Amino acid sequence: MNQEVTDFINAVKENWQAELCSRLRAVVQETIPNHQERMQYKKPHFLKNGKYAAVISTSKDAVSFTIFNTSSLELPEGLFDGPPERKTIKLRKDQPVDFQLLSSLLNQAAATLS
Repeated sequence: MNQEVTDFINAVKENWQAELCSRLRAVVQETIPNHQERMQYKKPHFLKNGKYAAVISTSKDAVSFTIFNTSSLELPEGLFDGPPERKTIKLRKDQPVDFQLLSSLLNQAAATLS
């Protein structure tokens, strides 16, 4: 684990956002065991074989989780925004989060990153 990513999560002011960031990081760790972590553009980036797999970012009222390499995935309608090659879900306070779905989509997207 990258200490800069840990520091980023620890510095998130809203407890619910920090907890969500930690859970999303755990999803990446479980889904892509040999991933690399780094801070880039002041956001945690997660890579597989040197290629972007996911990004976590925070805003005033949301935590965003971006999955890369999504062009060939079938995504639930209305949950994600963004161009075909990367999709972002914005998660808000008290919103239920389907971590199993995010893990499954991340696994599918990362499977072709070689």
